[in-house]
Amino acid sequence: MTDGTVTEFTPLISLIGGLMIGASAVLLMLLRGRVFGATGILAGFMSPQGSSDWAWRAALLFGMATGPIAYLIVTGEMPDIQVPVSTGALIVGGFIVGIGVTYGSGCTSGHGVCGMARLSPRSIVATLSFMVSTAVTVFVIRHVIGGV
Repeated sequence: MTDGTVTEFTPLISLIGGLMIGASAVLLMLLRGRVFGATGILAGFMSPQGSSDWAWRAALLFGMATGPIAYLIVTGEMPDIQVPVSTGALIVGGFIVGIGVTYGSGCTSGHGVCGMARLSPRSIVATLSFMVSTAVTVFVIRHVIGGV
C-alpha cells in the first residue's frame, strides 16, 4: 500500500475461518434447509416465524458476536481489530449496504458463499456486482477523494 499501512494476511487463520464458514453453511443447509445469509438470519431473528426458527437464529448470532471471546480463550489475547474510517463513514456504509442487501435479495454470505456453491446464476451476478462495486468504491475513496 502506498499510504504506509500494512495488511496482515495470515493464511492459516484465514483457512480455518473459511473452513468454519463453509462448514456452518453446509450444516445449516443440511440440518435446517436454510441458506447461510447473515442479513437474512438477522432479519428473521428480528421477526421470527416461530420459536424454533428464532432459537437457531439466536444461537448463530450469539456465536458470531462471541467469536472474539473464543479467539481470546484459544490464543490468550483479543484479536487486533482496526477500523480505519470514521464512525460517520461506518454509519453511511452500513445504510448503503442495508439498501443493497434489500434490493439484491441477500448479502455476500448468502450469495457469495452459498449461492456461488450452488452455481446460482443470480448469486453469481450479485457476487460480481459486489466485487465490482467494492473495487470502484476503494478506487474512488483512495485515489479520487483521497481518503484512507
